[in-house]
Amino acid sequence: MNDGGQRRYGPLGRALVIIPTYNEAENIKPIVTRVRAAVPDADILVADDNSPDGTGKIADELAAAAADSQVQVLHRQAKEGLGAAYLAGFRWGIEHGYGVLVEMDADGSHQPEELPRLLTALKGADLVLGSRWVPGGRVVNWPKSREMISRGGSTYSRLLLGLRTRDVTGGYRAFRSETLQGIGLDEVASQGYCFQVDLARRAVDAGYHVVEVPITFVDREIGDSKMSRDILVEALWRVTSWGVAARANRVLGRKPS
Repeated sequence: MNDGGQRRYGPLGRALVIIPTYNEAENIKPIVTRVRAAVPDADILVADDNSPDGTGKIADELAAAAADSQVQVLHRQAKEGLGAAYLAGFRWGIEHGYGVLVEMDADGSHQPEELPRLLTALKGADLVLGSRWVPGGRVVNWPKSREMISRGGSTYSRLLLGLRTRDVTGGYRAFRSETLQGIGLDEVASQGYCFQVDLARRAVDAGYHVVEVPITFVDREIGDSKMSRDILVEALWRVTSWGVAARANRVLGRKPS
């Protein structure tokens, strides 16, 4: 499927923007409003991990106010990590017949106004990554230390896993539903920072056509980052183990696992 432009792609179908939340009470209404203005035809699924600050209740109010049912809420029992929330959202979207599933942060760092460009690019691709590290991409209001961690994580992952994509850790993405169904979602165990690396490497290993679109990533202004030392440690450990396994498979002539 890496033929890119030679492959004939079918229509995209309905788009579902999945927004995982945990304690995003001040951010959820603005981001939902911006998504609806930027892509009026898209539906929204708020996947809330039982936020103690009432994010889920606010999301329910937004869903009730949307007379066209374009806003839905998936209430989860506890905080289980970003990966688990997205996997639940992907399954919900696939079960409800969506052709496109979009990952988007709740804090405004992923600008909804840039989503039309991702969806346009998806017409000729299987997966589109919103990229901070390609020409035209940039980050705003990030300290240099955070930028170095992100750039370093992407570079380390790319080199170890043999990926050509520049931004493999970014979380602003648009998938065709068949891409998600073809990369083995039931086998995905990663949760935090490395969840995005896992999905990217699976898509590449499966032969899907992946393209990057430059985005401007704006650091959150309200609320706390969910990044932690444990998340970084998990990412380092998993990416290293995937890289070792990939090299072993190449030496032994086995298919990627």
